[in-house]
Amino acid sequence: MRIEQTTAPGTVERPNEDWTGTAIPASGQGGTLVVLDGVTPPRGDDGCVHGVPWFTARLGGALLELSGSHRNLTLAEILSAGIARTAAAHAETCDLSHVRTPQATVVIARWDAEEVEHLVLSDSALLLESPSGEVLPVLDDRLDRVPREALRTAEATDETLRNKEGGFFTAAADPGVAARAVTGRTPRAEVRALLALTDGATRWTEVFGAGDWSELLGVVKKEGAEALVARVRELEETGGHPGKRHDDATVVWAEL
Repeated sequence: MRIEQTTAPGTVERPNEDWTGTAIPASGQGGTLVVLDGVTPPRGDDGCVHGVPWFTARLGGALLELSGSHRNLTLAEILSAGIARTAAAHAETCDLSHVRTPQATVVIARWDAEEVEHLVLSDSALLLESPSGEVLPVLDDRLDRVPREALRTAEATDETLRNKEGGFFTAAADPGVAARAVTGRTPRAEVRALLALTDGATRWTEVFGAGDWSELLGVVKKEGAEALVARVRELEETGGHPGKRHDDATVVWAEL
């Protein structure tokens, strides 16, 4: 088993709001990985005295501990419990009803000798590589299905789409959102490697069209996780694109 991970802030002026962690039991049999992408609030307004990096660290730590030590719980149950635990940690000091209360996209993968479990919520991505080299992307495409004109302003997005039916969902303060996640199980023999990415890294495919999912995985497999982030940064400097010029980017590669 080999695990490689990297995370880079979009700019040195702002803290990295992504979070990642992996855990391997002492036996070396199985493991778990967690990747979060914190949602940057407009104008820093999120009703929380702690901020997004605090939230992703709290939620990420809870999800890593729960997924590693509670094999009897499904990943959806783990996400629900992790959200509840994190919400309880700042419910007395922060306005958790605020539409922009700290929140994050989520990827969790857990494996043992028999199967690989996965969970994806919002626009981070998980790629599964088979022994034959085929790549299966696991995506929550709700945000992609929202008409672009509906996302014209942050205020309109928050009012009508964020964590609402017909819109898209992120992990914030409501444990019930775990039921919205994309989940599944794959026989362990059908998975050779896993690649988890925040949307700052998936830009290589989804924004710049530099290659498909299989080619993106090939870059990481041959050149390493940092090489993919470096390629994204080069494209951000030279190519026109909507939204942020740079974004936090996290890549986790696990050869099982």
